[in-house]
Amino acid sequence: MDTWVIILIVAVAIVLLVLLALALAKRSRVSKLRKREQAREHLQESQVKAARAEKEQALAEEQAARARRERAEVEERTRLAEQEARERSQRAGQEASEAEKLRARAQKLAPDLAHDGHTRPTTDQVGHGDGTAYPDQTGRTSYPDQPGGGGATRR
Repeated sequence: MDTWVIILIVAVAIVLLVLLALALAKRSRVSKLRKREQAREHLQESQVKAARAEKEQALAEEQAARARRERAEVEERTRLAEQEARERSQRAGQEASEAEKLRARAQKLAPDLAHDGHTRPTTDQVGHGDGTAYPDQTGRTSYPDQPGGGGATRR
């Protein structure tokens, strides 16, 4: 073989190796660019998700604070209602005690008075031992608030 053919083959081989090296370098750059772009997309998505997570966290904290505030308000209303009920019960007990004292005092002053404040009729007051006030009103008592007594009826 001639020398110039060998030199030509070596030159072509060198050119092919250079072209192969350039192709690999370009492929490497393209791969790096693709990875870089993919990393940029991941960062953007990460920022969006982080912002969304922060927003959700803030909403959750706000909701929890609102629930705590509402629970505190309910507890306060319950406490006040229970306190009012205790005070009312205490007042009712005092009034019942005063009523009992007044009833006992009234019983002591006038033992013949009934609990409703009316005088109890005796046989010499009404004339009959059965409690009827007048002979023409048989079946009626002298107490108008008792069954069979006088008064208007509603229908």
